[in-house]
Amino acid sequence: MRPSPTPLLDWRRAISCLHRWLGIAGGALFLLWFASGIVMVYARMPALDPAERLRRLPDLDLAAARVAPGEAARDLGLAPERLRIAMLGDRPVYRFAERTTWVAVFADDGRPFGSLTAAAAARLARRLYPEHAATARHDRRLVAPDQWTLQSRSLLPAHRIALGDPEDTRVYISERTGEPVMSTTRRARRWAYAGPVPHWLYFTPLRSRGSLWNRAVIGLSLAGSVLAVSGLVSGVWQAIRARRSAAGAPLGSRIPSPYTGWMRWHHYAGLAFGLFTFTWVASGCLSMDPLAWHPGTEPTAVERDAVAGGPLRLDALTLDRLRAVHAALDGDLAVKELELVQLRSEPFLLAYRPPAATPPRRGIGYDPSAFLSIVQPFEPRLVSALDPERGTFSRFDEDEVMAAARAAMPHARLVESTWLDAHDSYYYPRGVAAPLPVLRARFDDPSRTWLYLDPGRGVLVRKEERLTRLNRWLYHGLHSLDFPFLRDRRPLRDAVVIALCLGGILVASTSMADGWRRVGRHLRRLAPRGR
Repeated sequence: MRPSPTPLLDWRRAISCLHRWLGIAGGALFLLWFASGIVMVYARMPALDPAERLRRLPDLDLAAARVAPGEAARDLGLAPERLRIAMLGDRPVYRFAERTTWVAVFADDGRPFGSLTAAAAARLARRLYPEHAATARHDRRLVAPDQWTLQSRSLLPAHRIALGDPEDTRVYISERTGEPVMSTTRRARRWAYAGPVPHWLYFTPLRSRGSLWNRAVIGLSLAGSVLAVSGLVSGVWQAIRARRSAAGAPLGSRIPSPYTGWMRWHHYAGLAFGLFTFTWVASGCLSMDPLAWHPGTEPTAVERDAVAGGPLRLDALTLDRLRAVHAALDGDLAVKELELVQLRSEPFLLAYRPPAATPPRRGIGYDPSAFLSIVQPFEPRLVSALDPERGTFSRFDEDEVMAAARAAMPHARLVESTWLDAHDSYYYPRGVAAPLPVLRARFDDPSRTWLYLDPGRGVLVRKEERLTRLNRWLYHGLHSLDFPFLRDRRPLRDAVVIALCLGGILVASTSMADGWRRVGRHLRRLAPRGR
């Protein structure tokens, strides 16, 4: 019987070589990802705390208002999707949002807010932070984003003001709206450079080029997934070979690894943590949605309009009604800012009572384009713009919210509705607050849509479909380990995440010495020899 021919390519050797050279090329990146992942358990990107921002705003005064919001928007040709009313210095101002662009208009004369000079920005900062008025100074005018304003580009240009305090606080004031949009401290910046910046590859030259950054993260994550899988396959095969070769040896010598030194540690660590390494890197790739295989969780414009009952009814906001709303609220809280919300064609004005003190909230920042999604858990107060005499209330009627949910999905049947007083597996805080109670409405459409509506603001706060629910487990579950049995159990969840990341660090670090020795041998072999 003739022996079988030797294959031209041994698949085991090919996988081993692939794993070895991917590890040499990407081992340091893996080490960086796992180490920064530990930091991110406790530190995120700097942000302007919404509670601090609201507390520092001057009290709203509409006595000088002479132009109604509808008139101001019409004169500028705006069809705004958002309206906020506050003070800019001593003058009342309307801040309109049309798509992602914000425009500020003075309510006393209807003129748009012009450019903000460096001196004016410094004066605004001194009014907002009077305890640092003597030391606050203009630091820089930003036209392009710096490291901390990469997600606030729609509000640029902005002025960066150094407060001169012991924390080295820097406040960013937008030229578009004349309001603070970002705040950083020396401590927050340092921790960000140790955590989210390297973890997300959020380096300004790369992140400012969105498509390049997207491709880089996806490509490196895919390469890392291949590295992890090839290591698992190679490691298991080597363990099987070692077990077979040790079959006749004494029991104590049957160690399933053919390696010595650091590579033996790498082999054992890979067998123990290789599967986690793969799921962690692959799920991180899913955060970029590389194949666009699932929809987003943001409600569509059509669904939001259906809940609102159409475009904002700015013409209903006469100056007399605005003042009546302000008077109704003023008896309940010190009004800093009003936000226009609309439920089933009726406009309401929303204000918040900021908490007296709040602990820092990781990863929560102020973004006016998402104002309604970040201000909780502040206590809301609502007043009808059409009938201010009804006074204030804290949440919409349950039947009205239910009707709004049905209006958002007119071609589907509502199969279940539940008022949640606790977060479920899909609606919970993920960097932004998730207010409670909330209505969860399930529909029988082909996508099996779930809608979450907040009765405190009368808005759709989240939309889940069959594929987004699957993505929740594949991405958030495998990457953030926010499974229900761990999510709300700190420090247990912290300990699990840190232990697994330490395992990943062990996997990456134990291979690097041997890998670079191998590179050195190859370089010496290729170097020209002296005669």
